[in-house]
Amino acid sequence: MQDGRDVWLHELDVSDDPATCPCEPMDAEDLLFLMYTSGTTAKPKGIVHTTGGYLVGAATTHHYIFDLKAETDVYWCAADIGWITGHSYIVYGPLCNGATSVIYEGTPDFPDKSRWWSLIERYGVTILYTAPTAIRAHMKWGPQYAAAHDLTSLRLLGSVGEPINPEAWIWYHENIGGERCPIVDTWWQTETGMVLITPLPGVTTTKPGSATRPFPGVAASVVTETGDRVETGGGYLVLERPWPAMTRGIYGDDARFRSTYWDRFPGVYFAGDGARIDADGDFWLLGRVDDVMNVSGHRISTIEVESALVDHPAVAEAAVCGRNDALTGQAIVAYVTLKSGIEGSVEMLEELRNHVAFKIGAIAKPANVVFTPELPKTRSGKIMRRLLRDVAENRTLGDTTTLADPAVVSEIAQRAAEAPTED
Repeated sequence: MQDGRDVWLHELDVSDDPATCPCEPMDAEDLLFLMYTSGTTAKPKGIVHTTGGYLVGAATTHHYIFDLKAETDVYWCAADIGWITGHSYIVYGPLCNGATSVIYEGTPDFPDKSRWWSLIERYGVTILYTAPTAIRAHMKWGPQYAAAHDLTSLRLLGSVGEPINPEAWIWYHENIGGERCPIVDTWWQTETGMVLITPLPGVTTTKPGSATRPFPGVAASVVTETGDRVETGGGYLVLERPWPAMTRGIYGDDARFRSTYWDRFPGVYFAGDGARIDADGDFWLLGRVDDVMNVSGHRISTIEVESALVDHPAVAEAAVCGRNDALTGQAIVAYVTLKSGIEGSVEMLEELRNHVAFKIGAIAKPANVVFTPELPKTRSGKIMRRLLRDVAENRTLGDTTTLADPAVVSEIAQRAAEAPTED
């Protein structure tokens, strides 16, 4: 406290102040906020979101995707309020829709690992929206913590942040949703402002691991390297027409905005993600296209290998990247967190390598497997694979300021140096 500068609120004389304050009228295109991306692969970008369209997009998707009944639902988005999911689906969407919300700041394992489930039981939460990273953390700890609480108030579950692997989807459905709650697996980005690909509860037939179909009004497709539409199969995810909540640019860098999102495929928005469309027309997200490894001429996505690893019953979480290799071009390095009570060993390493070969093919077997208790994640729960690539290549570590726990990377680097490599 400094005299002349700071005052106590209770000592202020506000008796003559008006009891109401009129809202300030804003133009639809007035700046609402800047959201800086976490920089998992490059220099952070200041994403510009404006007022009118963003609020339309956030409110509409929040209402329909979560089947919101504002009079009776208790809604909980268990995200960090500082990233885009927190803005769109903790703050703006729920407030626009008059939702009763739980807002929680803290970790899911303090004071113990049943923290989330005790909150759901206490407040009668009906809708839970969280990230696959959090789901896999609970998988690692075991289902007993959720089983000790009454979660029957839940009627809808959501997933956000990255593609959810089928095993985590099924665990979430069985142990948290009691096999009765639909799961909305949502795809969108900081730049999109609102969910773009998602099931609609009660309408869409869901598949574990698939975000299914574009939200009504959204035109998404998958294209080849040359921009030709893919009817069935994999390629690059693009958006073919505008939507209300789309970013208006990168703050102070219009050239980067154009080159990042518009120059690759003229006339459409390039999301930077890979995807495939199955025979039913459902979308399966494959992660960032810069998270694709080239092993002996075979293009293998990191999410594909990660899903195969997490499919193993001993694995709680996995992250994969490529490192330079004189023989194969790139070799696959896997960072694996095992479930509670399971230890890493040479035998487990070989078992995991063989499991990946069985699920995908021998070409996808990791050259290295590094067992680690934690993975480097941003506040939003995204794994920072560029740091894992730095470790794999023995490079100086890049910026770690957006990590939830920067010390994790040093421990991983030490473990990687000690980890065996395939002959």
